[in-house]
Amino acid sequence: MRYLSLGISPCPNDTALFYGLISGHVPLSGISLRLRIEDVDTLNRLAAICSLDITKISLHAYGHLRQDYVLLRTGAAVGRGCGPLVVARKPLAPECLPGLRIAVPGRLTTASLLLQMYGVAPSSLEVMPFHAIETAVVEGKVDAGVLIHEARFTCENRGLVKVLDFGIWWEALTGLPLPLGGIVAKRRLGRPTLELVEQAIGRSIDRLFAVPDAARDFIRSHAQESDDEVLDGHIGLYVNEFTRHLGKDGEVAVEEFFARAEAKGLLPPCPVGLFG
Repeated sequence: MRYLSLGISPCPNDTALFYGLISGHVPLSGISLRLRIEDVDTLNRLAAICSLDITKISLHAYGHLRQDYVLLRTGAAVGRGCGPLVVARKPLAPECLPGLRIAVPGRLTTASLLLQMYGVAPSSLEVMPFHAIETAVVEGKVDAGVLIHEARFTCENRGLVKVLDFGIWWEALTGLPLPLGGIVAKRRLGRPTLELVEQAIGRSIDRLFAVPDAARDFIRSHAQESDDEVLDGHIGLYVNEFTRHLGKDGEVAVEEFFARAEAKGLLPPCPVGLFG
């Protein structure tokens, strides 16, 4: 038996799509997965020291780790109308964002990179846990914040207003779906193992689509929100056709994302291929 470490976030799309594998309903021949559930910022930092064999990761973080990891074509968080939201206590014009204090859920999250691509200086970003950002904005500890995960669906209930939807911004700019995160695996695992893992993740996603309620208790036990409507909305948005397989449009979107970040000097160039 070969043991491989697997890192996922507690957000509903990750726990939903991996439940088949984690529960054992989807076999992974000859491999036993050692699960670690952490927020995405922690997963990014663990990947930076190559501590995980397979992990969910922000595309921003992956931009610095392409020499060590490949991006799998299954399990990605890519889509249309699913970008991080910049919110504030009162209406703001998006062009006012540079210079404001903006909370982000991690220095290497894709939300952070999108803000920098938009023109916000890194010195204006305040890193805090993703689940604390909504409250920090409400209490005036920051001028604005970037919301991901379930908070994207609940922020209006707390009186916050949308300043910028990065999904809409990116699609208007490129015509492509927005890549946010993906599943990466160490290059040194080798082509046969990478293919085996990728196929197993695909089968786990297929099982989610076939038996959507089987994972509900597991999803709820790790989520920030327990309301089924919020959970279903989150999963429906982030687990989509690109999650099952990136396809041509998904691959082009990822490549365009990195090309634009590199052109702005926000990511280093990398000569190796992206995909496993």
